[in-house]
Amino acid sequence: MHFYKKLISLFLLCATLSVGFFGAALGQTNREQLEKDKKANQDKIKQIQSVLKKTSSQKNVNMKQLQVINSQITAQQKQIGLLNDDLKLLDNELHTLGIERRKLDQDLEKLKKEYAKMIYEASKRMNTLNNLIFLFSANTFNQFVLRYKYLKQYTDARQNQASQMEALKVQIAAQQSRITSKKDQQKVILSDRMSEAQKLTVMQTQKNTVVTELSKQEKELRVELAKSRQQAAMLEKNLKEIIERERRERLAREKAAREKAERERAEREARGEAPKPETEAEKLDLSGMTDEEVKLASSFTASKARLPWPVRGFVTDHFGRQAHPVLKGIIVDNLGVDIQTNAGEPVRAVYDGLVLDVNSMPGYGYVVAIQHGDYMTVYAKLRSASVRPGQRVKARDNIGVVATDGEGTSELQFQVWRNTTKLNPESWLIRR
Repeated sequence: MHFYKKLISLFLLCATLSVGFFGAALGQTNREQLEKDKKANQDKIKQIQSVLKKTSSQKNVNMKQLQVINSQITAQQKQIGLLNDDLKLLDNELHTLGIERRKLDQDLEKLKKEYAKMIYEASKRMNTLNNLIFLFSANTFNQFVLRYKYLKQYTDARQNQASQMEALKVQIAAQQSRITSKKDQQKVILSDRMSEAQKLTVMQTQKNTVVTELSKQEKELRVELAKSRQQAAMLEKNLKEIIERERRERLAREKAAREKAERERAEREARGEAPKPETEAEKLDLSGMTDEEVKLASSFTASKARLPWPVRGFVTDHFGRQAHPVLKGIIVDNLGVDIQTNAGEPVRAVYDGLVLDVNSMPGYGYVVAIQHGDYMTVYAKLRSASVRPGQRVKARDNIGVVATDGEGTSELQFQVWRNTTKLNPESWLIRR
């Protein structure tokens, strides 16, 4: 019975340690993802700093410079948040390690007490001579063998107890080393967080300075805003005309295909022929899309949050209605997102599709519209376009080069439409 109790105790100890190791492995997985996020965000900060350095070299402050600073502040705040997450994860890891360490200490203390008791009992009852007397005082050979086995089991039990204690001491030392390492890591993270917080303070000061300077240019900003609104309205009108033109063409194709199919069916019936299966031209849904276009739209929908970015860079102006960063009480509306990048960066299609339109518009340079079934992606502010209407493109194909304005800003305007509904492009692009 005592043997089985020891076996069960050993099993429970192993199970406890296994849970601890599983928890450590889970913590490691979380840490790997956290480290990836920290590195990706740090790379983004470096990219923003590179762009900001170029825009800051301009004599006068401008709205684009303020947008870059805002993006930098957002990224910096995210970095501090990631460091806070790191500290919380370390606290949890240290808590788990502490519990495991205390459990190991308790197990070792228990083994020590049992071992001490065993040694004490042995010293009271027998020495080497007593062992021999105990053996040779047996009345029969079988009794001699049984006594020999008893002494051997007793010796083996002591050795096993000593081995368990040594193994626990090794585990405790390793656990203590892990705890020390985590605490050292915690100190480094705390120092990094303090450093990043100081950088954020500098950025906030820089932003306040730029906002103050821009506030002095209110009249110019209002003129600039009115001009950009007019240009955006022209772009939106042009895109809606493209969508309407495509809709009319689809309906015309659908009507012609249906009429042709009806004529052919009537002719077959007049000749007494059996009906034929539908042709590709007849396979049109109510919106006039072919099977191929329907499949493309469906696969585009399934790619939400997984589309590649059209250009290397970072978002400086988000989708939809938002407060003007300088002019109080003024709301601005963005048809898509503005992605700042480096001069001369290639612009790529985010998905397979058909080029619907390539045009040049005031304030937007070259504008490329690509159809993906009943979806459309728009790439504006290009210096040049390398595709033509009617051309089929694949995801990540180069379609042009981003333009750089007179203030040194290289920026792409990216939009996503479904029929006549504007969608938030950031919810379609892969997270960075």
